Amino acid sequence: MPARKIRVELFDSDGNRYTIAFEGQVTRDKALRLLDLVELLGGVPGEGPTLGTGASLPNRVLSRFEKVQLVIQRSFPLIWFSSKDIQSIYEQELKEPISLSTVSTYLSRMAGKGMLLRIGGQNNLKYKTANISQATIKQRIK
Repeated sequence: MPARKIRVELFDSDGNRYTIAFEGQVTRDKALRLLDLVELLGGVPGEGPTLGTGASLPNRVLSRFEKVQLVIQRSFPLIWFSSKDIQSIYEQELKEPISLSTVSTYLSRMAGKGMLLRIGGQNNLKYKTANISQATIKQRIK
């Protein structure tokens, strides 16, 4: 795998800008560590309830679409996943049902907006995040 360069920029609630650069061989473990660091810098303590893995959820009520986005960001930041994977984790972590057709519709919309990459046939679609975005984080892979 060739060396990659990742640059993440984020802004905290005070308007301070943080830039984190990583250059080298990107693995899932390294990327997750980077995301944990980003979460520590950008997270606000006591902001609200958490998603199963510790991601802080805002106080306002989230739409199902936004909840699906959070599940993708926390559980599948770098790997391919199916609509069934999202449905399963959504129901496990958020303790509320969601139909497979709803998940498929949301994933299709996200792919149409360029947020997700999509491969596979009609009955075997796989998705992957096109870029990692979390609140005001901007990432560029060169």
